[in-house]
Amino acid sequence: QVQLVESGGGLVQAGGSLRLACAASGNIFSINNMAWHRQAPGKQRELVAVITTSSITDYAASVKGRFTISRDNAKNTVYLQMNSLKPEDTAVYYCNADVLRGRDYQSVVYWGQGTQVTVSL
Repeated sequence: QVQLVESGGGLVQAGGSLRLACAASGNIFSINNMAWHRQAPGKQRELVAVITTSSITDYAASVKGRFTISRDNAKNTVYLQMNSLKPEDTAVYYCNADVLRGRDYQSVVYWGQGTQVTVSL
């Protein structure tokens, strides 16, 4: 099986920064795209940022210029550096990864369990 474990969430004041990490482990041959999503209370889950195997990135308009996604392929880990945080960034943040599994070579998208980010005024 494959597991994604997120870390780095917490409570921060507006204007502050947080860095999220998501480490994938288990039956992994390779990982294609990795991404961060978020879900605020009463809202649908939305894509925040995505990164390809060659580190091409794309961002939601609401976070462009403030958030940076990166990855360490040797560690099967994706990061989200969040700067200039706003109260509207408050949400549960989820990572996902398009994993090519080692034994059966099936491409499957896995999700982490989520980490809470709360931005106060």
